[in-house]
Amino acid sequence: MSEDHPTDRWPSPELVIFDCDGVLVDSERIAVTVDAFVLAALGWPLAEDEIVERFVGRSHRDMTAAIEEHLGITLAPDWDAPYRHLYRQAFEADLTEVDGVSEALDALTLPSCVASSSSHEGLRHTLGLTGLYERFEGRIFSASEVEHGKPAPDLFLHAARTLGVAPARCVVVEDSRHGVAAARAAGMRALGYSGGLTPASWLEGPNTTVFADMRRLPGLLAEY
Repeated sequence: MSEDHPTDRWPSPELVIFDCDGVLVDSERIAVTVDAFVLAALGWPLAEDEIVERFVGRSHRDMTAAIEEHLGITLAPDWDAPYRHLYRQAFEADLTEVDGVSEALDALTLPSCVASSSSHEGLRHTLGLTGLYERFEGRIFSASEVEHGKPAPDLFLHAARTLGVAPARCVVVEDSRHGVAAARAAGMRALGYSGGLTPASWLEGPNTTVFADMRRLPGLLAEY
């Protein structure tokens, strides 16, 4: 585990920016299974660990571009329409919040928001199913609002700018290699949650604390 608490170089945090999938809601295990089916139907069979490496943390727009490049085709704007019900049905059957999230949020003393690669429609659905939407309503940001998704810093900088907080005073909670890379590129500290699909080693790096139990989050933030 990598832990770096640069308290002598960073100001105290004023905002916690949460990713959604894999950080607040335990959706990635479900989504990756459906992704594997969808990609195979399109003609690009991938193992689930390959899907995690390529796509977890990326936006739908980025995934579409990767499929087009690999298959050498141009997909229709609504290419995923025949498959959307598969995700909705799977989430409605099995989606839960990430273990320990409610306890962590109850103990959180800093302002917080969500900045996710998912669409606003998807965020309303998954956060709503788990009872978390009201905790963040009005402070939810989607990659659809910026030009470049993660690992570019655009989304996190957009969230910080909208809420009037300097990047150096933001801490990002992420579970993907693309997400922690985006946080670093934005000039923010990262807390890399390794309790999901992404190996801890993929999250390690500068100004990053890797942790596996969401209940530790308030204590880790207090150390900053």
